[in-house]
Amino acid sequence: MIDAANRKWAGDISYIWTREGRLYLAVVINLFSCRAIGWANSDRMKKDLAIRPFDMAMRLSNLSRGCIFHSDRGNQYCSHDFQKKQTEYKMTPFLPGKRKSYDNAVAENL
Repeated sequence: MIDAANRKWAGDISYIWTREGRLYLAVVINLFSCRAIGWANSDRMKKDLAIRPFDMAMRLSNLSRGCIFHSDRGNQYCSHDFQKKQTEYKMTPFLPGKRKSYDNAVAENL
């Protein structure tokens, strides 16, 4: 149970088919309100696609120290640059173990 905003966030990257090809969409969700608080899109899936919505969410939120960030084990979220951002913002990363796909289900369903 989440009893206050900005205690747990989740992030995921998905794609949308367009006439011009794939458009990747990255989102950060506040799990208390179930609202998107950061987002970015790109025609390429690079590590900055995870960092840009994370930075946006940080600018728009009154983050409490130790907020837990749920994500999958994708390269973008496991990258050194993303991990450095989490440390910089004093976030607590949560990467699910292998074969535990439901740990990030909220972000996966958007």
